[in-house]
Formats: sequence, C-alpha cells, structure tokens
Amino acid sequence: MRRTSILLLATSLLATEAQAETLRQALERAYRTNPNLTGARAGLRATDEGVPLAKAAARPTASATADYQEFVVRSANSFVSPFRAASAGANVSLPLYQGGGVRSAIRAADARVLAGRASLRSTEADVFTAVVSAYMDVIRDDSIVGLNRANVKVLETNLQASEDRFQVGDLTRTDVAQSEARLALARAQLETAEAQLDASRENYTRFVGVPPVDLQPPPPLPGLPGSIDQAETIAIENNPTLLAAQAQAKATRYDIGVAKATRLPKLALVGNSSYNNYLGTLGGNVPGRIFQQAQRTATVGVSLSVPLYQGGAPGSRVRRAQALESQALEQIVTVERGVIADARAAFSRYRATQGVIRSAEIAVKANDLALEGTRAENTVGTRTVLEVLNAQQELLNSRVQLITAQRDAYVAAFALRAAMGRAEARDLGLGGTALFDPTLDYTRPRVRGIPAPSSLTGEPIPDGDVGADR
Repeated sequence: MRRTSILLLATSLLATEAQAETLRQALERAYRTNPNLTGARAGLRATDEGVPLAKAAARPTASATADYQEFVVRSANSFVSPFRAASAGANVSLPLYQGGGVRSAIRAADARVLAGRASLRSTEADVFTAVVSAYMDVIRDDSIVGLNRANVKVLETNLQASEDRFQVGDLTRTDVAQSEARLALARAQLETAEAQLDASRENYTRFVGVPPVDLQPPPPLPGLPGSIDQAETIAIENNPTLLAAQAQAKATRYDIGVAKATRLPKLALVGNSSYNNYLGTLGGNVPGRIFQQAQRTATVGVSLSVPLYQGGAPGSRVRRAQALESQALEQIVTVERGVIADARAAFSRYRATQGVIRSAEIAVKANDLALEGTRAENTVGTRTVLEVLNAQQELLNSRVQLITAQRDAYVAAFALRAAMGRAEARDLGLGGTALFDPTLDYTRPRVRGIPAPSSLTGEPIPDGDVGADR
C-alpha cells in the first residue's frame, strides 16, 4: 500500500512538471522570484527610510547618563573629599527653528521616495520585457529546430530516392552528390538550431528561475496605439523612467533649501537634570560634621546657535546643490529624448514586423506551391534534382522567416507597451499572485524589534489576459 502511494505521488509530480507553461505563469513567477525585482523592492524600502530620518531632525531628543567613580588618589589638603560617588543625568532638547532645513529635507526625501517607486516600475517593465523576449525566443527556436528536423528527414528521403534512381540509370552521380551535400548542410543547420535553442532555454531560466516546459503560444497584446504620435504622447505621460528623473530633479531643488539652512541660526528648547550621591563618603574625615551626601539639580532654558564663520562650507554646499539641480534638469531632457526615441522606434519596429509577417505568409504559400510543382515537373524530367533541392530550401527559409517575424512582432509590441509605461503587473492583469505594495513599508508603524513585513500583500490582481488594459 505504501509503495502504491509513493508511485502515485511520483506520477502526480511528474504530471505536474510536464504541464505546459503559459506566458502569464512565466511572468507571475518572475514577478515573485526575479532577483532584479526583489532587489529593487529592497532598495525602495531603504529609500523609504529617508523620510523618517529627515523627520527625526525636527523631533525631541532625550538622553540619559549614569556614572560611578572611585577616588583612588585624593588631594592631601582636602579633608572632605569623598571616597566614591554615583551620578545620573538626563537631557532633553526640542528643536524650535533650524532655518527651514528640516522641512526641505523631508520634502526632498518624499520626492526621492516617488523617484524610487517610479524606478521600481521601470525595473519591473524591464524584467517583464526580458521575460517576454526569452519566452518568445524559446518558442521561435523550438519551432525552427522542428522545421530543420523535418527538413533533414525530407532530404534523407530525397537522397535515398536519388540513389535508387541512380541505380536504374535515371539520374547521374552529380545528382546524388548534390543530394548528399544538401543533406549534410541541413544536418549542420539542425545542430546550429539546437545549440541556439539550448542558449534560449538557459536565458529563459536566467530570468524566470525554472527551465521552460512546453511553452504555449502567447495571447494577443491589446491596447496598442494607432499612430506613432499617440505612442509618443502616452510615453511622455506614463514612462516610469521619465517620472523618476522628474522626481529626482524635484528632490535636488529641495536640497538647495537644506544647504541654505546651514547659514541660519538654530533655536532649541533644552532641559537637563542631574543627581549626585557620594554614598556616605563625603566629609568622612571630619568628625562631628554631617554633610549632605546627595543633591539634585534641574535646568530649563533656550539654546540659540548663530553661525558666524564656517570656513566657507555653507556657500560650497549651496553651490554644489545648485549644480546637482542643473544636472538633474538636464537629465530630464536626456531621459525624455530617450523615451521618445524608444517609443517611436518600438512603434516602427512593430509596424515593420507586421509587414514582414504578411510578406512571409505569402512567401510560405508561394514556396510551398513552387516546391510541389517542381517535384511534379522533376518526375517528368523537366526539372533537375538541384532545382527541387533549392525549392525545398526556399520553403524552409520562408517558414523560418515567418516564425522569426512573429516572434519579433510580439516582442516589439511588448517593448512598445513598456516604452509607454504599460508593461507592469497591474497593466498586464496578472492573476493568481500578490501585488507588491510600494506604500506598505512607507506607511507602516516603525516598531522596534518587529521585522519589516513583506510588501507582497494579499491583494488579488484582477483576472485578465496578459496585456489587458487597466
């Protein structure tokens, strides 16, 4: 009974491993496990911590001290010196005015959080684009391997037929040699295609984390723009890389306020309290006298710090912050140009591949008909064996071109969506997994001793095909 259960379990596992995989499943797996994405999420959590760090500068600070001392060597002329002492103290400081530097630092940290979220979106789109490309590469190369294997079998049959016809004197040795040469070339092409398939499989595993298993044809990608100008407009509004650059520039503008605040006075409300106890050893050498062994003090006041001269550091900080702002503004222009170029180029590639698909489909039909006719004419002696072999190769080439064009069209369409900022998990309607919530670690209470919760929430993603507009 136990052996039967083990066999059933093994059969079930093998059946599970042999299940076909869809593009949706590949994207969901990459969304959960791809190290580029998980690393980018950790980086965003680190960026989130910049906000509480900036806010901490405006909040009260409190500290406490405790000391115990043994007076090993005392003054010879002092008759009341204690032998030992214990002391404790507490200090509290509440900032009242810091030149506006804290407010600017908080706004800069918030802007960098927005930039980090946009950068995470960009990383997500890049990972998904790589997964789609790797997925389509495996499908393409697997189909090409199948075509080459079928071609080898056809050429093996042709070679056998040529040798048979040579034996009866219907063909010459030249015809047989041509068939042998073409078969050898087909076998070499098959080896090359199989090597390329292995490379594509390894690349798929690199991004998805598991080897590909019986990949299914992907669903169509809806929501593509109708014109190149529409693609450009959507990209300028939604591209996460451009949004990240704009948020970074905003942060550098607030950094100037932080630098200017170092020139201004700082005002704080301060208070401290201290307690000293000589543990009964004060005045121990003076008989008949009683000394107070413990004392307490407390003070409350206002502390004003006015910088008079700082060696030119504040001016240098301001100039550096202004230069970084100028750099960030120029970076926006650079990124915007790149986004426009990527969107327009992706649209052009997509349109071009659509034309290539139509032409390749016509070529496949025409070459299939031409091969059939050439074979028929060869049987009556009006076509040579070489012409049949050439027709066979032309048909193979056109089929390979069609498969390659179909792969290129899908990848170009997805790259176009990525350029427009529509290639993320929510945009693709991925189901069956949890969404990463970039606001969770930003808004959660900071409790000492409690580890940071996972930002992969239990919020379900709406069902829908890959590429559904949302």
